[in-house]
Amino acid sequence: MSESRHVPLVIVGGGPAGLTSAIYGVRAGIELELIEMGVPGGQVFIADKIENYPGFPEPISGPELSERMKKQAENLGVKFTVDRVKSVKLDGETKAISLDSGVELTCDALIVATGSTPRKLGVKGEAKLWGRGVSYCASCDGAFFKDQRIAVVGGGDTACQEAIMLSHLASKVYVIHRRDQFRAQEYIVRCATSEPNLEVLWGSVLKSIDGENGVEGVTVENVKTGEQSKLEVEGVFIFIGMNPITDFVKGVVELTGEGYIKAGEDTRTSATGVFAAGDVRTKPARQITTAVGDGANAVRAVEIYFIERGLSGRYV
Repeated sequence: MSESRHVPLVIVGGGPAGLTSAIYGVRAGIELELIEMGVPGGQVFIADKIENYPGFPEPISGPELSERMKKQAENLGVKFTVDRVKSVKLDGETKAISLDSGVELTCDALIVATGSTPRKLGVKGEAKLWGRGVSYCASCDGAFFKDQRIAVVGGGDTACQEAIMLSHLASKVYVIHRRDQFRAQEYIVRCATSEPNLEVLWGSVLKSIDGENGVEGVTVENVKTGEQSKLEVEGVFIFIGMNPITDFVKGVVELTGEGYIKAGEDTRTSATGVFAAGDVRTKPARQITTAVGDGANAVRAVEIYFIERGLSGRYV
């Protein structure tokens, strides 16, 4: 017989947004449970060095920052459950959550903080050199490549915007794009192509990322001729999109065409009592700092939600 229990607040996802929600929640006296299917920290855990998180004058590794966040939550009494959410269903204002382990949870409020994952090219060397020259975030890692040569893969708004930012740091930026024109907005394209140290390789695809302990170069193929060439670069930034982790809430909350949860700064979604925090929601910037802010905002929204419905008795 499967286990079932009720928890006033359930948080799904143990990255910066979820951990912050949990920390703020227990400090507000809310009984809650945090469900994480892997290692707490989310995308932060795989970061080699983090230099842009306030309060750390020296770089800190992703695993160390993740562990500090988790330890803080544990010290405050956050209950962690390692499991995967299979589905969420609404029964009036009660949320029914099914876990892989067979456990069935119900809750009054749900914070979804499952984040998103970068789409991978799947080329040789990409996985091996991830965090050692291969990156999916210019604002996170661009400063490590000051005055170096880098390659950017992609042709949409994000790829062009990030290429512009990287061109202000790197000595040379090669933009590798399989089409003969960008898909980005025209004004972004004009800005990108006006950068003197930015060169676009039209009609080209990345075939491999080369190097042993770090990126030493890339192999590029012309899509029309099949001719391959090598570029000497020290970094590769890939911007071909993100995959938000929202399969388990499809049909429960309103999603964008790309699968992100529609939610504003107050983190409220289209479903009553369901909130979205961090990279899983619609937002202009996906950073550790913005995820942490979302986590705090989500708990404040939950408090208001409980008070509005006379659920103050759901507090410890």
